Amino acid sequence: MKSLEPSKLKEKRTRCIVYTRVMGYHRPVESFNIGKKGEHSQRVKFIEKNNL
Repeated sequence: MKSLEPSKLKEKRTRCIVYTRVMGYHRPVESFNIGKKGEHSQRVKFIEKNNL
């Protein structure tokens, strides 16, 4: 696989909007204030184990 130059790599990327559920509805994280963004980044993801 041919490696891309940093300038070409930048051209191929698109911005991704991350949504989170807050108080029963979904909101984009980018609209949060600085404190809420920090709180969101510290959250631990919950992975449910399959109970067979």
